Amino acid sequence: MALQVEKGRPAQNEGRSKKELAVYDYLDKQGIAYERVDHPEAHTMEDCIPIEEALGAKVFKNLFLTNSKHSYYYLLLMPGDKPFKTKELSAQLGVSRLSFAEPEEMEEVLGCTPGSSSIFGLIHDKEDLVELLVDKDLMKEEYLCAHPCHNIATLKVKTSDLFGKFLKSTKHYKTEVQLKGEE
Repeated sequence: MALQVEKGRPAQNEGRSKKELAVYDYLDKQGIAYERVDHPEAHTMEDCIPIEEALGAKVFKNLFLTNSKHSYYYLLLMPGDKPFKTKELSAQLGVSRLSFAEPEEMEEVLGCTPGSSSIFGLIHDKEDLVELLVDKDLMKEEYLCAHPCHNIATLKVKTSDLFGKFLKSTKHYKTEVQLKGEE
């Protein structure tokens, strides 16, 4: 199946979720350019391989984590081929007992469902509950790809726009971490 790359938002809103459309509205309002491919639901990094090939950029893992009290959240962006080790990240942050947040928390805080968590969900974090963590290896890429809060499309955005214009407009900042994927 060949995926077709489009510039900007879809011409038709039919079949698009409100959360997905909100991402397009937000990026357009901020003047952030993006390319898009529509595709069947992508639940795994393996599902994203043809998307990466079509867009010519990396799709990264978006992991939504929480502290033991479920009072603070972390959105970790990391290369899709790097293993995630909770202990390694916890040590770097000085936070004990990190775990994956519940699906209901992801929906409430980021406006995303499992399989569609995304940096673009930060537009829904009005209470500033999420700290963005970015693996330093992603900073080497000219472009990065992420779902627009729905895993039926993927957007390709300049890394400088994502961590510049986009983060500034959402009033978030990034904390860089260096993950090795080892114990």
